[in-house]
Amino acid sequence: MITAIPHWLSPHAMHALGWSLLHFLWQGTALAALAAVLMALFQRSSARYVVGVSVLVLMSLAPLATFSYLQHTDVPSNARNSTPLVSAAWPLATSTSPTIPSQTLRVSSSDAIAWLVQAWLFGVAIFSLRSAGGFLLLERERRKRASVVGERVLEICYTLQDQLGISRTIQYCECKWLQAPAVIGWFRPVVFLPATALTGLSEDQLQAVIAHELAHIQRLDAFVNVFQVCLETLLFYHPAVWWLNKRIRSEREHCCDDIAVSLCGDAVEYARALTLMEELRSAPVFAMAANRGPLTDRIMRVLGLKTLRAGMRGIGLIGSLLCLSAALVAGNALLNLAHPATARANSRLQAVSESADKNAGTAKPSPSVSQTIDTKTKTSTRTHTETTTTTSYVDGLKDAGLTDLSVDTLIALKIQDVTPEYVRGLQEQGLHPDAEKLIGMRVQGVTPEYVRDFRAAGLNPSVDQLIGLKVQGADAEYYRGLKEAGIDPDIDRLVALKVQGVTPEYVRGLRAAGLTLTADQVISMKVQDVTPEYLKSMREQGMDVNANNLISMRVQDVTPEYVRDIKALGLTPSSDQVISMKVQDVTPEYIKALQAAGFHPSINDIINAKVQDVTPEFIARARQHGFKDLSLDKLIRLRQSGILDSKADL
Repeated sequence: MITAIPHWLSPHAMHALGWSLLHFLWQGTALAALAAVLMALFQRSSARYVVGVSVLVLMSLAPLATFSYLQHTDVPSNARNSTPLVSAAWPLATSTSPTIPSQTLRVSSSDAIAWLVQAWLFGVAIFSLRSAGGFLLLERERRKRASVVGERVLEICYTLQDQLGISRTIQYCECKWLQAPAVIGWFRPVVFLPATALTGLSEDQLQAVIAHELAHIQRLDAFVNVFQVCLETLLFYHPAVWWLNKRIRSEREHCCDDIAVSLCGDAVEYARALTLMEELRSAPVFAMAANRGPLTDRIMRVLGLKTLRAGMRGIGLIGSLLCLSAALVAGNALLNLAHPATARANSRLQAVSESADKNAGTAKPSPSVSQTIDTKTKTSTRTHTETTTTTSYVDGLKDAGLTDLSVDTLIALKIQDVTPEYVRGLQEQGLHPDAEKLIGMRVQGVTPEYVRDFRAAGLNPSVDQLIGLKVQGADAEYYRGLKEAGIDPDIDRLVALKVQGVTPEYVRGLRAAGLTLTADQVISMKVQDVTPEYLKSMREQGMDVNANNLISMRVQDVTPEYVRDIKALGLTPSSDQVISMKVQDVTPEYIKALQAAGFHPSINDIINAKVQDVTPEFIARARQHGFKDLSLDKLIRLRQSGILDSKADL
């Protein structure tokens, strides 16, 4: 059964289109290999970007040129409805197997081309829907989910826009549906700044990230990105297109990184911003985002460190040349397959040319080999120079005892400004932290001077303890102040004291009131908000207080007013009794009710009555039943027996 050909495609156009798609397999591979070779020869990202885009344009033109050539090539009338695919691919089979009709072979090859074209059209339709849906979704979000940024941020944006010389009208909006700054729009671009970036980045970091986004607008990257998406849609079946687009997007980010660093002047702060943006990574694929591209390569490149890609440039160059040669060989084989007559003619011409060269005794050196050797020599020299100039930081760390560091660890050390001098300064204080601890100490601001001050004060904290002390803001001066106030805490208690906000003044105030305290007691009293004023007020009410019962009183919310009201009723409770009364929720009103009922209970009787739920209502009920000469003990026994309980109580 012959596959139906779309009505808008003639058999000849079907033949040309199918073979154009097949030819692009070797053409795309050859162009990608050529791009890899040319990119390896350039140092600047801007040059590599131009090479990548130029080759991408050639990729878009290659199928068009092939289709145009095949359309205008004379095709025999008996082959208009078929293709030479089968007859060329199996010439031996057609000559040695006369039982297979040639018409059957032509029908089979026509089916193959038709299926190929229809599969391609189906893939284009799927990827078109994907691209259109992405752009429509992006446009909808751009219109609906944004608000104007603050005046301070807007001032930064306008200043950077003037520095870049961008005269276009640009909107700056704050949004919550992105986690990283991004540019959306082509003719009326909008820079979206997420709330996480506005609150999580410093002003210098935010300035660098905004400069990156404005660089995209200045370079018209959005239009190039649309061209890339369109080409990925049309030539979706070739991996070389996706590979080259990935390289172009990577180099585009490098170009914008260079502009951002040159504009803001602080590569380390920009690298920190990239790290934070990677943690919040979430941006639409069709938008220009600050955290797009491989993070490790970008950060190492911004910091001036040697990347793995740079070190393998020579290997990649040789591999690209081999890939280019293989693509050309494959292309020649495909041409021979598609046009055997032309191939035989070219073969005869090549044989005649080689014979003439041999007879003339000429021997020309291969320019491609010479060029390859020269390129490898230049690449090796350049790599050696880069290694000499960029490994001084690594060598310094090695001299300080830090060896066998991974790339990620080196990046983290560089971002946090862990210098060899900083490492040696800590070692002079007797500390030998590993890379991870060094990063933590540097992040928290632990300096050799900070360590030396603690040693001079008589403490010898470990690395983890130093980090904990610095996080809480405890220093040697704070420790000396506590010692002068009368407590000598160890390092762990020193951290706990600082966490709870215990000051030397607080300790002096408690000791001035007559308390002799340990560090743990001071911490507990501070947790419960026991102040010198509270201690003084309780003593004014006649309470004999110490550290332990003060804490219990504060936990139970015993106030000086509560004690005063109890004493006004003729009772003189001790500290422990006051605490028990408060635990059982004995109020002055409850005591007044008992006294009004004719009782003059002691403090312990009051507590027992409250525990047994002897209420004024229960006392009145007992008297209504004729009970006389009741004491609190009798009322408690009546309550326990339950003989006066109503049905509702039961």
